[in-house]
Amino acid sequence: MTGTDDTDAWTVDAHHHVWDLSVRDQDWITGPELAPLRRDFTLRELESAARVAAVTATVLVQTITVPEETPEFLALAAGSDVVAGVVGWTDLTSPAVADALAELREAPGGEYLVGIRHQVQGEPDPRWLTRPDVLRGLAAVADAGLVYDLLVRPHQLPAAVEAAARLPGLTFVLDHLGKPPVASGELEPWAGEIRGLAALPNTVCKLSGLVTEADWHSWRVADLVPYADTALDAFGPERLMYGSDWPVCRLASDYAEVLDVADALMSGLGEAEHREVFAGTAVRVYGLRI
Repeated sequence: MTGTDDTDAWTVDAHHHVWDLSVRDQDWITGPELAPLRRDFTLRELESAARVAAVTATVLVQTITVPEETPEFLALAAGSDVVAGVVGWTDLTSPAVADALAELREAPGGEYLVGIRHQVQGEPDPRWLTRPDVLRGLAAVADAGLVYDLLVRPHQLPAAVEAAARLPGLTFVLDHLGKPPVASGELEPWAGEIRGLAALPNTVCKLSGLVTEADWHSWRVADLVPYADTALDAFGPERLMYGSDWPVCRLASDYAEVLDVADALMSGLGEAEHREVFAGTAVRVYGLRI
């Protein structure tokens, strides 16, 4: 992807997905509540929505823990006018993780690989991130010059804090504000854990996924304000980045509305700070090729 170096004109969606159910199943899409997601969501559909919303660039994020998906995403990025980076997956517990990352870098579109993610939220061990084999894998991610996206639930945040403290050379990007309990309206202990993570300088947070942590059918912007304010106060705009979480966001909203909501949540920022949240942080942290 090529374009201007003037971030003033950019809006970056730092978190979205695509999938093709004819290529492989998304086995996490189960039950009637998730039925709206049980169809193909293509890059062409995302690009159309991004154009309407005046989104300049995006980061495509892994959805399932299989090695074949990441090379496919890298190839998609290489042929896209909007995808500027890919957060992929590799087995962090493998002794050969460094070799696997090198192979991804050498694959078609490998220059678009900006980070790695694992669905830690689904791991039964709340301290999975602190396992020696996982820490070794995370160190390899740092050595490869990549960042690590944290997908955790609130009870897993203490382990995330410990992992980030033990690996100061790796940037940890917290997805979806750590999935706070918006539907219940509770702030603690989530807010305290967020502040603990933000106290580490090698951590960043995504303003994403809030509408699907709220009541999907009756949420209001006011429901999201305490959580967005907590993250903004903890991380500051220079360590906060916007992401749509499309198409998962469609369970509660649509692409354009999610961006409008994020804009409303950040309405108290000055112009320069607003640019950080909606472009600058993502471009800088991921080293996006724009």
